[in-house]
Amino acid sequence: MLRQQDVGHRVVVRRIVGVTGERTLFTDALGELVDLTETDLTLATDKGTLRVPLAEVHRAKRVPPAGRPRAAEVTALELAADLAWPAPVRARLGGWILRAADNWTGRANSALAVGDPDRPLEAAIDAVTAWYAGRGQQPLINAPMPLAAPVNAALDARGWGTRPLTLVQTTPLAPLLAAPARSDLPPVDLADAASDDWYAMVAEHKGTLPATALRVLNGVPDKVFAHVRDAEGDLIAVARGAVTGPDHWLGISLVQTAPAARRRGLAQHVVRALAQWGTQHRATRAYLQVEERNTPAVTLYGRMGFSTHHTYLTREAPPG
Repeated sequence: MLRQQDVGHRVVVRRIVGVTGERTLFTDALGELVDLTETDLTLATDKGTLRVPLAEVHRAKRVPPAGRPRAAEVTALELAADLAWPAPVRARLGGWILRAADNWTGRANSALAVGDPDRPLEAAIDAVTAWYAGRGQQPLINAPMPLAAPVNAALDARGWGTRPLTLVQTTPLAPLLAAPARSDLPPVDLADAASDDWYAMVAEHKGTLPATALRVLNGVPDKVFAHVRDAEGDLIAVARGAVTGPDHWLGISLVQTAPAARRRGLAQHVVRALAQWGTQHRATRAYLQVEERNTPAVTLYGRMGFSTHHTYLTREAPPG
């Protein structure tokens, strides 16, 4: 059977699905083990999240990764993403990065657990807890998978909660640029600064934007804000792009379309424009982050050529 050390790794599970006469019927599931409790296990599979009661598990084991990136590649991409979403308050715990931004977004208010924290793991978790408690914030840890599987196991033992699984998806820019430009859609205006209505559209999704949020969004030298307006001048689509890291990753975020303008191809229209901008800033690959449970967005990005590079879990300390 599986153990907490297997969380974050690729596993195969043989599940009992019924009995015909004297014959037991099985089905196999392959995916990343994202949670393991006393009663259930949860897999992230190619078809979505699958929760299996342990009472139905006949056999389960860890299997070698299939085409998974090396640990160094996951670390490099996570560090590039951190630079693209820079929390204004930061501290180091060995290789870990502690981040705070007045609770605006989990990414900017969690400890990024990559590298060596320069102390035993239990002591590192204690230090993270104390750092956030000193700021009056709930301690959060961003645990990339399967790189941070030992971290997840330790947090499970401490009773930390888990937010929805996030997919870090990537693509070369070439597929994004191969799609023909849409002359039937309004042009994408790429600006160094966001307009007031750009912020207003983002706030509809992300909640009120404090001053700290503006520091996060504008704290990158190579960034751009995409605006698409209709014939009346009303904003109908937005997005943000940023190029960071020694590998010049293009980070795409906050792709949003006004409800009345959806299903017209505006998201792909905007992403293509960001890809063009990225090539002018030495980028050859793009990434974005999307919750695994957001099936429409995952499907849309898949059509654009994005695939999952790795995943991460945001872990939250129990109350008190």
